Amino acid sequence: MSKTFSSLRYRNYRLFFAGQIVSQTGSWMQRIAMGWFVLQITHSAFSVGIMAAASFLPFTLFGLFAGVIADRVDARKLVIGTQAAQLVIAAALAWIALGGFAQAWMLYVIGFVSGLVLVLDVPSRQQLTYRMVGREVLPNAIALNTSLFNASRIFGPSVAGMVYGFTGPGVCFLVNAISFLAVLLGLFAMRTREFFPIERFARPQFLRGTREGMSHVLKDKRMLSVLALTFFLSTFAFNFNVTLPVLAYKTLHAPVIVYSLLSSLFGAGALVGALVAASLGRTSTKVMLTGAAVFTGAELALAPVHTAWIAGTLLFVIGAGFTSWSANSNASMQLAAPDHLRGRIIGIYFYAFNGTASIAGFFVGWLCAQGGTELAFAVAGIVGLGATFVSMFTLRGTRPSPVPLQRPLRPERRAA
Repeated sequence: MSKTFSSLRYRNYRLFFAGQIVSQTGSWMQRIAMGWFVLQITHSAFSVGIMAAASFLPFTLFGLFAGVIADRVDARKLVIGTQAAQLVIAAALAWIALGGFAQAWMLYVIGFVSGLVLVLDVPSRQQLTYRMVGREVLPNAIALNTSLFNASRIFGPSVAGMVYGFTGPGVCFLVNAISFLAVLLGLFAMRTREFFPIERFARPQFLRGTREGMSHVLKDKRMLSVLALTFFLSTFAFNFNVTLPVLAYKTLHAPVIVYSLLSSLFGAGALVGALVAASLGRTSTKVMLTGAAVFTGAELALAPVHTAWIAGTLLFVIGAGFTSWSANSNASMQLAAPDHLRGRIIGIYFYAFNGTASIAGFFVGWLCAQGGTELAFAVAGIVGLGATFVSMFTLRGTRPSPVPLQRPLRPERRAA
């Protein structure tokens, strides 16, 4: 247990973790409500794909440059700004939903604006995590972040299903807006003097800095292999914001509570996978590839399913495989990055993870419209298994590039 939760011995990380417990639950309530709300307004599976495309289009357009910004700006200040912006966005959603005048185009616009904020939020939060816990404990902290994200995926969708059923989507959005206050309080309470130091370097220019990060990745065979696997799995197999509401609404002909329970079961499995990754305390290529195979293989098995309890069981397995893969791939990229490139390497990794999601949203929405979730899950499983199989050969014999460990400025004050 002490190994699994070793990151929590650092005060700043405890503050961040506590705020995220509240905020991530609210965020999952909003995600669940948003997907169902679009379906109720439009009655179209393709519209859910448009919503996903609008939300992730900013990653496609600006994702490569986000890492440069993360390397130029203080991570804590940037996260404060992105969290405050997300509070305002959630409040705007609550206003149009409770006011009863929401239209699909409004949700698409808000989704795009939210995506713009997340483009900056993702690499800055990853950079902040490094500053809070340091290099040695970073794999554990990343796995715990993933654990928290998916633990809230258990509770948040369940609450969202009940709240949505009784009050509608507006209250779900309002709860999410309020939840960001917990994160902001934790960020303001942090002691910046206890952050782990990083080497001093000149602030990178946008185009030259982006090229520098790309050049570093292109010279590293292991990084390229991890990015390629991330690209294929994220593009074709990780589109549950589109497939899960359609699975419940169209395939299973079930109410919103079943949709929320299916999401919760995915989250429960993901929590198990993330805790396993956290208990390792290090990155593991074997665990990463095994997780990818389980994730995509179970998704292929889900394709012909029309029974809710079987779908839920397979989604639990899918979730466990997903986080076993994603936590290890994320940590391996960050640990291989030097200080002056870490923000850009994180940005490139999450560009591979989210950059094609706008196109994938259209594609998966179209697959669901043409052949239902049966076709969408079949394509996801086949492509994902193929990419995993290729990665087993390309990663064989590779080793991460050595990066020297760093020590905190005041090690005696870190574990308070």
